[in-house]
Amino acid sequence: MKPKYAGTSFMAAFSVGAVLFSAHAGGGFATGNQANTYYVGLGWAGVVSAVLAMLLLTLTMKEAMIMYNSRGLKGHRELFETLYHPFDKLFWLFEIFFYIMVLMAVAAAISGAASALTTYFGLEYAIGVAAVGALVLVLTIFGAGIVRAASTYMGIAILITAITIYAVGIFNSESTIFEVLKQDMQTSGFANMPQAIVNAFTYAGFQCVTLPTMAACGTILNDKKSCSRSMTISFVINTVALVLSVFMLLCWQGTYTAVEGGTTIPTLTVCNVMGIDGLTVIYGICLLLCLISTGVTTIFGFVARFERLPMFRGIKSAPVRSAIVSAFIIVLSMSISMIGLSNIIKYGYGYCGYLGIAVVVIPFLTVGAYKNRKYMKAHGESFGVNMEAAETVSSEAAREVLTGIDRKTYLAR
Repeated sequence: MKPKYAGTSFMAAFSVGAVLFSAHAGGGFATGNQANTYYVGLGWAGVVSAVLAMLLLTLTMKEAMIMYNSRGLKGHRELFETLYHPFDKLFWLFEIFFYIMVLMAVAAAISGAASALTTYFGLEYAIGVAAVGALVLVLTIFGAGIVRAASTYMGIAILITAITIYAVGIFNSESTIFEVLKQDMQTSGFANMPQAIVNAFTYAGFQCVTLPTMAACGTILNDKKSCSRSMTISFVINTVALVLSVFMLLCWQGTYTAVEGGTTIPTLTVCNVMGIDGLTVIYGICLLLCLISTGVTTIFGFVARFERLPMFRGIKSAPVRSAIVSAFIIVLSMSISMIGLSNIIKYGYGYCGYLGIAVVVIPFLTVGAYKNRKYMKAHGESFGVNMEAAETVSSEAAREVLTGIDRKTYLAR
């Protein structure tokens, strides 16, 4: 007999899969910079690399959600302690990766928005960085609620306009995508495949910064099948969007690389070259708002963690504490953003990706998968935990009674 909470509807699985898609379709994806940096230069092998990256990412998230939900864990610290047990303290490796990667994400958001301002209004890049940084600080302190509330709609808008540009760009290029891929296959053969595999792991690695969010959102998935279904859906929609962007940029690579600064926001460059003024304006506005929203919402996570440090206890005003922490993070991110969006994504994201491979991807796909299979064999594939009730329980001891396991049991496998 299945537990009361076993099984999850298709719409619930779809909604969780869409969360990963929304997180992936951020500033780096929307600008086209990530696709250009990690895939386009590899030719046809880059398409394979993009598909492999999405496969690695969704498989990693699936194992993480299975581990999180099956044991009734609360928070990513418990998740990584369970993964790394008996070396529980290794969870700090993920903490280091997470903080560095979030700083890179904020820096990329500020840099991308500044680049957009430079393109549209002719501002100096440094002035654009300062303006965006100041705006993000103000919104973080006073108006973040409005920006966060609108972020979902801005994300949908940027996704629709970006995919429209991809489709129009593919059909309006001088050479068809099939001709481009065929020519590259004849020229390079399989020479780029080793780098394509490395890039796939790297890309999946730095995208794993979204894992805590996915674990929290995935608590409505109450059996292994639901977790698999959710990530299968996410794999399809993420892969379609990413591959379309790679196809379009492959068709126009010779054009946007010939334009000064064209590789910073290649999607916008291609749109300008095609001369679709209305779509260019809509895309530019959505991109700018999406990047600013990403910066604000990401910084809020930092503020929530750091404003509780002992050094800030003497400051009674919550807005003042938030302002101090936000200002510190924004100034640091602005400093990083001065190296430019392309360098942030190539080097900042790249090195974080290497750390993500070692800390998240490989551990979950090996040790995590083994522990999950062993746990499922012993307890069944239906988790049987009332996650809604679990989320309302603040006491760890009460949660352990609720889930029917003690700390040693869930850490042991």
